[in-house]
Amino acid sequence: MKVRGTLIGFTAIIMWSLLALMTAASGTMSPFQLAAITFAIGSLPGVLLLAVKPERIKLLRQPPKVWLIGIGGLFGYHALYFTALRNAPAVEAGLIAYLWPLLIVVGSALLPGERLRWFHVAGAIAGLAGTFAIISRSGLNFDQAYLVGYGAAFLCAFTWSGYSLLTRRFEAVSTDVVTGFCLATSALSFLCHLALETTVWPANGSEWAAVIGLGLLPVGAAFYAWDYGVKNGDIQILGAASYAAPLLSTLILTLFGFAEPSLRIGLACLLITGGAMLAAKEMIRRKPKLSEAPAE
Repeated sequence: MKVRGTLIGFTAIIMWSLLALMTAASGTMSPFQLAAITFAIGSLPGVLLLAVKPERIKLLRQPPKVWLIGIGGLFGYHALYFTALRNAPAVEAGLIAYLWPLLIVVGSALLPGERLRWFHVAGAIAGLAGTFAIISRSGLNFDQAYLVGYGAAFLCAFTWSGYSLLTRRFEAVSTDVVTGFCLATSALSFLCHLALETTVWPANGSEWAAVIGLGLLPVGAAFYAWDYGVKNGDIQILGAASYAAPLLSTLILTLFGFAEPSLRIGLACLLITGGAMLAAKEMIRRKPKLSEAPAE
């Protein structure tokens, strides 16, 4: 059922909204080290499921292109994201990287059985405007000195949108394979950490709790939920609704004292919520099919 798949996909967006708070609370661990640990933790639910139901291991036997897309999406996105933040101001890099929901909505027109409508595009653009209101505090000041960072951020957006759209084309592939993606991403991140970074461990229990929380939710369960959502839900609605992540993240940071409330956040709330509802207009007004009608 598309509604169920869409709702499960939306839980990934909610979990990703916790990413900034949990990352800030995790201390000063190096980025690739953090990715290696959290993706290892994120693979544990899948590993446990395979241990309990070993017959599902055969679901991991997928063509090389499936593994290439999955590992490239998870590892590639995070590697490019870290590169962008290291080579450009966080405001500009973050805004450019968060073009991926708009790219998903527009790119969905290329998928079999999908049709791009004006309200999908309008909803995504409204969400982009809301994201701009959140991220851009004093306007953008693009500098050629940051071209490497800007380029990495653009590739970041295209990587995740491409991963999401291509994942939809392999809807017959079980979500169990995400376990393998997480394990491979953890291993590659660990190698990058050894080659590029200095090891820094959490200083106390609260930082360890944040690291574990990252692995269980935004860098763990969220990827399983997103995989199921883009394969079984309405990918256009999920693309537009993804703009809720920076909104929810900002609200959470405000709640915990990491940001100040402002009219800018209120405007972003209106743009993002209105854009998501506009993009979901067809689903909201759609009458249930007989196969989806509740049993009497």
